[in-house]
Amino acid sequence: MFGLWKKRKDDWERGGGKVYCIVGLGNPEKKYENTRHNIGFDVIDALAEKYSIAVRERGFKALFGKGVIEGQRVLLVKPQTYMNLSGESVREITDYYKMDAEEDLIVISDDISLEVGRIRIRKRGSAGGHNGLKNIIKHLGTEQFMRIRMGVGEKPEEWDLVDYVLGHFPKEEREKMDQGMKDAVAAVGIMVTEGPDKAMNVYNKKKAKKPAAAESGERTETASAEVHQKSADARTVESGMHITAGTDTERDVHKMAEKSLKEKKDETADRD
Repeated sequence: MFGLWKKRKDDWERGGGKVYCIVGLGNPEKKYENTRHNIGFDVIDALAEKYSIAVRERGFKALFGKGVIEGQRVLLVKPQTYMNLSGESVREITDYYKMDAEEDLIVISDDISLEVGRIRIRKRGSAGGHNGLKNIIKHLGTEQFMRIRMGVGEKPEEWDLVDYVLGHFPKEEREKMDQGMKDAVAAVGIMVTEGPDKAMNVYNKKKAKKPAAAESGERTETASAEVHQKSADARTVESGMHITAGTDTERDVHKMAEKSLKEKKDETADRD
């Protein structure tokens, strides 16, 4: 097993072309495992498992691994500086490999403004109050880098923010997050092969609109109701019942009644 890992590492070192640095944010101690704030680490672990990448090298104030995702060379990185100092690790590793942050860096972080399990991809942007992103922006001197934001849900009013993000997912949320992690892993595959725009088109969709069939059904029901109402109003006029004057419906109904009476007179005249 070790021999296979070493061969893959050697092949990676000899390979040419672009290298993507994929950084998952989190805190290194065991007590933080599987918390909301560590979802970035969880996605790195999921990527490592799917693509057989050993994330166990130490350096650049991080745990990292070298591997290949969908034919592209990558570094999977879990900074060990604690969240608030993530930028120190990211700056060291991007400087060492002479990476262009805008083109080569993908950062995965938690986001309390997104519903649980939903992901959103961005090519640039502010930290949005996230201390890990804030520190990366500070050390890189730019907001121009790709990121995958992992929705962990909004903090309940009665909760303290720190307690919330360092808390664990309840069972019903864990299932949604597992799907969100699968989406994030797939999104990384798209980003390194087809670019962030393609991934954004797939995963940044808003809530789906009502199906066309449903909308058509609603329009049909509305039209049917309007027709039924006009028919009822016409019968009311013919029976001499009162209709409030001055409305469009009232005028239409009177025209329908007058036309009906005229047609009946014409029919009588033809028979005579």
